[in-house]
Formats: sequence, C-alpha cells, structure tokens
Amino acid sequence: MKVVPIFTDEVAQAGGWHGQSLAQAFSRRGWQALMVSLDSCHVSIIDQIVQVHVPGLTQAAPMAFVRGVAAGSTQQIITRMNILHTLQRQGMLVYNPARAIEITVDKGLTSQLLAEQGIATPNTWVCEHRGIAHGLMQEALDAGKTLVIKPLFGSQGKGVRLIEERKQFALPQDQFVDGVYYLQEKIDCGLNQHDYRVFVVNGEPIAAMRRQGDNWLHNVARGARCTPCHEADVIEIGVKAAQAIGIHYAGVDVMRDRHGKLWVIEVNSIPAWRGLQSITGFDIADVLVNDLLTRAQSA
Repeated sequence: MKVVPIFTDEVAQAGGWHGQSLAQAFSRRGWQALMVSLDSCHVSIIDQIVQVHVPGLTQAAPMAFVRGVAAGSTQQIITRMNILHTLQRQGMLVYNPARAIEITVDKGLTSQLLAEQGIATPNTWVCEHRGIAHGLMQEALDAGKTLVIKPLFGSQGKGVRLIEERKQFALPQDQFVDGVYYLQEKIDCGLNQHDYRVFVVNGEPIAAMRRQGDNWLHNVARGARCTPCHEADVIEIGVKAAQAIGIHYAGVDVMRDRHGKLWVIEVNSIPAWRGLQSITGFDIADVLVNDLLTRAQSA
C-alpha cells in the first residue's frame, strides 16, 4: 500500500481525532497514513546530497499532509519548517505548503496581508517593547476602546486576554507573549455574541458555521456551540481571505459588528474541523484528501 506522511503533534494519540479521520479517508483511497512528528525527522547532507529522514518512511512519498507542528523554541520551529521547505524543493507536495503555514501562524503577518488586499481586519499593533505597548494601550483606553492581546503564534484561544482597564497595565510576560505584543482592537458586536468559521478548500467554501460561546471567546475547543451558517456575505469574505493568503485550505474566522460590518479575525492553515463536522452531512476529511490527491495527480 502507498504511504502518505501526516505530520502531526499528536503522534502518541495516533494523530488524534483529525489524524484518524484523515487516515480513514486515505485508506478508502488505497493509501496508508503514517503519523509522524516533524521533531522526529532529521536532515543529512552527505557528498552534496541533501536528504530528509522521516521515521517509518522507507521510500519517497509524493505528498504529505500537515496536521500539526509541535510548539518549540524559535530555532526548533525554524528547523521544522525548513524540513517542509526541503521536502517541497525535492518534489513533495506538502498540504498546506510551508509558506502558507508560516504566514498564518504569524498573526501579525496575516493581518498585514489581509489589510493590503482590502479585507477588513481589526486595528492591530505589533511591537516588542513594553513601553510602546503601554503607550498604545493608553491611547486605546483613552479613546474608550477595548484591546485584545493575543499570542503571535497560538490557537484555540489559548493566552487570549482582554485589556479594558488601566489596572491591567501590568503587561503579561509569559509563554503566551514570548517577548512580542500583538494587540488588536476588540470588535464591538453589540447583540451579535457569536462568530463564524468558514472552511475553504481550493478556493471553494465547503462549509460554514456560527459559533456561540459562554463568554466573549467562541472557540469550539472551549465549548462553543455550533450551528450551520448560510449567510452569503460571511461565506464570501471567508473565501476572499483565504485567497488573499494564497492557501490550499483554511479555516477563516469572521465576526459581524453591531453595525453589520464583517471583519476577518484570523486565517488558520491547520484548522480543526471537529465542531464543523458535527453539523455537516459529508465527511470533511474526504474533501481534503480528494483535493490533495487531485493536486498530486496534476503536479
């Protein structure tokens, strides 16, 4: 049976729910999924020959699916991403591509690209110095605005906090901040206490949902409730955001403010879809695997 690596940070759990779903979808098409973490791979350069060693892979694979990149130091993350870049240079189709992952895990760069493409995204500031961050916060609070501080690299709402009072000016210095302050103006949603996730594959919106949490965060991993979304303008801006990033597939997070305007909050290159799957009548993993195999056949 042909083997396709699934790079995941959940190898011990056989790739977790998403990995298992992908493995089943590949199996139905005659492919065996190999769950492997990028930190277990290594590179050798011998006699001018560059080789990436993937544990368990005995022969070159035409493609790989990136389901997760384990957290680590800056040097470790660069090393893992360089492995993906090397595999791509050597002819492997990596899904999503390394560059798309690099763009989207850096929320600051994602915000820049969305703004440059004319896609509404919240006012954002990125800085390293606490003094600059304090000044930005002072201006925002004086103007009656609320800010959100987020990890530059992060997902599922971890480390996301509100800044709405001056007593919070003791800026955090922890693993979520890691020396960079990513500040974003909080969207005033009025009574619209929910957000949206649009799942885009190959430029097409395959599914969308509305997420309702018990507080201002609406991540499914934090217990948000999911219902189908059929709002055309939400789906349209989700597709435009994915196109602006130039990505094979993405989960795009969208909010509607109290005046009805839509804002793209985030573009995810390694999106979860368990919540979306619970309200969708087809297998999302099948769609992803079909897209990858189609791309591989035409490469």
